[in-house]
Amino acid sequence: MISDEAHRSQYGMNATLNRETGVYKYGYAKHMRDALPNASFLGFTGTPVSAEDRDTRAVFGDYVSIYDIQDAVDDGATVPIHYESRLAKLDLNHKELAALSDQVDELIEDDELDLREKTKGEWSRLEKLVGAKPRLQQVAADLISHFEKRNTVMDGKAMIVAMSREICVHLYDEIIALRPDWHDDDPEKGQIKIVMTGTASDKAMLQPHIYNKRTKKRLESRFKNVNDPLKLVIVRDMWLTGFDAPCCHTMYIDKPMRGHNLMQAIARVNRVFKDKPGGLVVDYIGIANELKLALKTYTDANGKGDATINAEEALAIMLEKLDIIHGMFAKTATSAGFDYTGFEAHAQKLLVPVANYVLSLEEGKKRFLDNVLAITKAWSLCCTLDAAQPYKLEIAFLSAVKAAISKFTTVDKKISQAERNSALKQILDNAVIANGVDDIFTLAGLDKPNIGLLSDEFLQEVREMPYRNLAVELLEKLINDGIQSRTKNNVVQEKKYSERLQSVLIKYNNRAIETAQVIEELIQMAKDFQSAMARDDALGLNPDEIAFYDALAENESAVRELGDEVLKKLAIEVTLKLRQSTTVDWQVRESVRARLRILVRQTLRRYKYPPDKTPGRWS
Repeated sequence: MISDEAHRSQYGMNATLNRETGVYKYGYAKHMRDALPNASFLGFTGTPVSAEDRDTRAVFGDYVSIYDIQDAVDDGATVPIHYESRLAKLDLNHKELAALSDQVDELIEDDELDLREKTKGEWSRLEKLVGAKPRLQQVAADLISHFEKRNTVMDGKAMIVAMSREICVHLYDEIIALRPDWHDDDPEKGQIKIVMTGTASDKAMLQPHIYNKRTKKRLESRFKNVNDPLKLVIVRDMWLTGFDAPCCHTMYIDKPMRGHNLMQAIARVNRVFKDKPGGLVVDYIGIANELKLALKTYTDANGKGDATINAEEALAIMLEKLDIIHGMFAKTATSAGFDYTGFEAHAQKLLVPVANYVLSLEEGKKRFLDNVLAITKAWSLCCTLDAAQPYKLEIAFLSAVKAAISKFTTVDKKISQAERNSALKQILDNAVIANGVDDIFTLAGLDKPNIGLLSDEFLQEVREMPYRNLAVELLEKLINDGIQSRTKNNVVQEKKYSERLQSVLIKYNNRAIETAQVIEELIQMAKDFQSAMARDDALGLNPDEIAFYDALAENESAVRELGDEVLKKLAIEVTLKLRQSTTVDWQVRESVRARLRILVRQTLRRYKYPPDKTPGRWS
């Protein structure tokens, strides 16, 4: 018998006595084993339970296989979860804070306390303290500030977990008092909603937030849609298990939780989505100890990795990578270094010389891009910490340099477009450079060129650029883009110019030739490429016909004996016949490709191509 979510319903081996009826009652597990006495039981769960009356391993036996938190992150199935405590941000006096902490430790249970337990008084006293208006006002103000700041770095959505339905409503009221435009009575509109259970007999204050099943489904759809304006949802216990909204990147917890319930809840923010580097759990009530205990439970069984990384750890990573960047710009025995400390006042002025300096260093571009990428990822996870704030503008400036280098030079394709978009978003949100990032040509004092229209004047400007390393990168980018766009169907031309470009760059990267010489070789290559494009235009052929023409012209005897006009005619005929004979699946069907090869051979034979009968001429 195979059970999914095996921690939920597989208990009850022992009998319990109903004192009113005198009848003994067994649980689900006992009945299953009585019904299937010879069965083997296999359970799947992400959160095994170990409690006095419920123990997953006692029911199913020891672990057969463990797929741990770190395995999922390593495989890209989930993103890491980070933890940030905001208790210090709430202006509670020490006595209140101690009382809150003590009562949380006493009252946290695996499941929601039932009504009978709540009447004992402890829970209600804690609820009164947590739901006090001055405290909720502070939570609302800090939460809004935190969420808005986080969304400038990483656009997404958040869930707020409150202790009771009444506190959900009170917290909602405090939030919309500060952001009235977030509220809307229409479930189809508004940026914040409460999702909770309820009936017609509930208090009047709860009624505006109690929805029917159909409306709740619509709220689910709205929250999962990254483009929908619904950004924040307040819950008590709904949506904390089995609910997936990948665009949700933050969970604000203001409710005592522990064990598998806590682990299930925080997993709402670990879903993979676009450039999301990780989810964030923000603690307003003091669950740090419970989180540590839960992590111990779910990583002790030979598993690997913690479920959460403290925001302080992300800050430490950011500072470590910043130190590496500072080292790259420091003066050494082999480098004059570069001082960019004026980035706050002179960002645009420094952008190009800083990029030029990075490109002058050995492996400088890769080291800089990799470390700034790590810095921006760490920043997105710790940007709400006060200790991170002094580095805000420097990180935005470094991101601007990275974006400029990435956009206007040829970069490793492993750097995703999503990561570039994330960096550019940070630059724009921090407003370090209002409009200069878009066009490094302008910043470098050049008119933005088209590779097919490179004028002698522009090339002369490149020769005279003071930023020589940047000039090399710009020329490489222009030529490479030109090759990719103008020769995408032309194997001969693409190979010819790509190999030539790589040859020059290898010599440059190995420091075998000076920067000035590289610039001259690249300028000459740009001119040759421009001449080749002009020749193609003069032939009067379309790009596909030119591709065949160049392939045919590779044979020198054909050029010499057949001449341009015959080769042009042959290229046109081959192109036409192939167009008429191809099917949509020709690339995957060998029979179709074989027929096309025969067609090409027959056409070439009629033109007596090639004249010298070169071995392997049909390849």
